[in-house]
Amino acid sequence: MSTALQWFKSSYSSEQGGACLEFAATPATIHIRDSKQSPGTGPTLTVTPGSWDAFLSLVRR
Repeated sequence: MSTALQWFKSSYSSEQGGACLEFAATPATIHIRDSKQSPGTGPTLTVTPGSWDAFLSLVRR
């Protein structure tokens, strides 16, 4: 059984373009994509939750 990912847009994204990032989380993976691409057409980056947490820790510094 396949479940569609639930994508969330960054609060820094705007309707005029610019910094647009979306992510979807599952227990085993974090999926990241550029929201300016049509859904399902652009590439996605998939990382582990541990890698995502490490990235966010560095960004917050």
